[in-house]
Amino acid sequence: MDRKELEEKIIELVANSYGVDASTLSVDSVFGEDLKGASVQMVGLVSEIENELDAMVALADAAACKTIGELVDKVEEEL
Repeated sequence: MDRKELEEKIIELVANSYGVDASTLSVDSVFGEDLKGASVQMVGLVSEIENELDAMVALADAAACKTIGELVDKVEEEL
């Protein structure tokens, strides 16, 4: 999976976890400002990343990401 495919997949997973339209998201979308989700949504997102991409990202590492792009970087390190 190349970087672009990984970005698209993570954006899709974020959209599903946070209940938003994927077309409104990008790697520059900010979790705290653009998504305004609860921590339980991040837990679900990390679980989906593990299931869909077989990448183990610690919840603390994922929660520390400010943007979707930073999360993509973390996942890419684990693949």
